[in-house]
Amino acid sequence: MTVLSKPLAYITTTSLSVLTLLTGTCAAISHSTAPALRKARFVVHLGCYVGALAVCSWLGVVYSVLLTIVGQRLNINYLTARTFCYLCSPLIGIRLEVEGEEHLEAVLGKSKRGEKGGCAVLVGNHQSFMDILYLGRIFPKRASIMAKRELKWMPLLGWFMSLSGAVFVDRKNRKDAVQAMNVAGEDMKRQGVSLWIFPEGTRSSGPEPNLLPFKKGAFHLAVQAGVPIIPVVCESYHRLFDGKTRMERGVLKIKVLPPISTDGMSASDVHQLTDTVRDQMLTTLKEISTPSPEARIVDAADEAGEDAPLMGRSSGVYGSNDDGVRRRASRGSSADVPTTPPTTRASREELAQTGSIDARGLVEDAKVAVGVERDAEGEDEDEVDENGAVLVKKPE
Repeated sequence: MTVLSKPLAYITTTSLSVLTLLTGTCAAISHSTAPALRKARFVVHLGCYVGALAVCSWLGVVYSVLLTIVGQRLNINYLTARTFCYLCSPLIGIRLEVEGEEHLEAVLGKSKRGEKGGCAVLVGNHQSFMDILYLGRIFPKRASIMAKRELKWMPLLGWFMSLSGAVFVDRKNRKDAVQAMNVAGEDMKRQGVSLWIFPEGTRSSGPEPNLLPFKKGAFHLAVQAGVPIIPVVCESYHRLFDGKTRMERGVLKIKVLPPISTDGMSASDVHQLTDTVRDQMLTTLKEISTPSPEARIVDAADEAGEDAPLMGRSSGVYGSNDDGVRRRASRGSSADVPTTPPTTRASREELAQTGSIDARGLVEDAKVAVGVERDAEGEDEDEVDENGAVLVKKPE
């Protein structure tokens, strides 16, 4: 232990010094609305996040040794998670609000009160490595986590997870995964340990709140162990963090749903149980999520084109004037630049350049797609109304 103490002290002190420097930089740029500083905020906030993760991984190794000595090994994850949340949240300016935390206490508090039970399978939605922040806020005592086997060999984080009793699963080896689940189920029964699982199996993040199909392992485990399932939903945070250019300050909402009992269930009930939990979580996710900037642009475009004919609707940056000619608004200016009616080739070029095409070009593409061609002598141009929508003649 003495051999490790000095290197750990040096690394922790250096890391905290770097984090302090980054915190000052964050304070200087975090409130600016200048577009040029958004990238800087992303880099600085991401640096703070990764730095806090590195520091807490080292602390997790220390906690693992100390808590194992005093007989509190099952609380290693809880202590490390809370440390990360309280350290990182102020650094990057994300505040976490939790609703329904009493549902965790109702089930997991039984062991503390000397009652039978006291453990559960907790399932949460998985968006990115930023999920560690919301896990840090909500992760309960006497709980472990199921993770992909690749994380076991990751420096710092993998060491801590191994020492804290994480359940590693080889997703490519079904036999190994089933065996790991069986061992986890026995531990839950014997020691009263809860297990956190991401049932989507991989990350899913986008402008619109959504969930991937759930894998059934978590639900087989809950039925096998006879423990309830507690769904935990974190709102879509794409508006705050998109993984590439944006990492902003804000509020992140988490909602714990009421526990779902598995009493009396068998393997034949797992499919229905999986669908029920996913439906509840998806409904909640959509209810609590704040739209991302991309989603707000689409919604605004839909509202603006509410009374327009279907073929004449805009796609966010387009509109139509009184003559039915589509126009594209130039960025940073209120002036409109008219576009010429495209041909089939032109419509494809316009789509590649702008992400939208003119209504009449779309009709031409549709004709080609179904094999309808104009005859050699030509054909009259389609008639359009004042909004640019194509008028269809009644059959004679």
